[in-house]
Amino acid sequence: MAIKVGDRLPETTFRTMGEDGVPKETKTDEVFGGKKVALFAVPGAYTPTCHKQHLPGYVQNYEQLKAKGFDLIACTSTNDIFVLTSWAKESGGAGKILMLADGSAEFAKKIGLDVDLFARGMGVRSKRYSMIVENGVVKSLNVEEAPVHDKSSAATMCSLA
Repeated sequence: MAIKVGDRLPETTFRTMGEDGVPKETKTDEVFGGKKVALFAVPGAYTPTCHKQHLPGYVQNYEQLKAKGFDLIACTSTNDIFVLTSWAKESGGAGKILMLADGSAEFAKKIGLDVDLFARGMGVRSKRYSMIVENGVVKSLNVEEAPVHDKSSAATMCSLA
């Protein structure tokens, strides 16, 4: 069953990149506890929609999202933290978007937003979505059912905040 508005995010461990360039484990509460977070998920870094539209929208709308009261803008993907860190740097998101690596799809599975892309050679991935999370509780959830980013875009997130 997929997570829904009003649910608390499950405890999980993400991989993030430390300021020293060394990966570290980061718990759900460290990211979401006591904060208003704009979280978006992508099936894969560098894939066409994710790379050309989804992440760039959040980078371009960073200041507007912060002005809407978000303490943090975060992106999760089933890629490893090294790929996500490079992607953030190359896309202008470094220092703006917190990359949350969910390499084993643990978080995606726990919230019921995982997708089987084995037939495409991609394994288990996260569905594309966005959510507003306040102090660990889902306040808004926008899941894409097609390979687009309309519901989960930064523009949509700005209109919901």
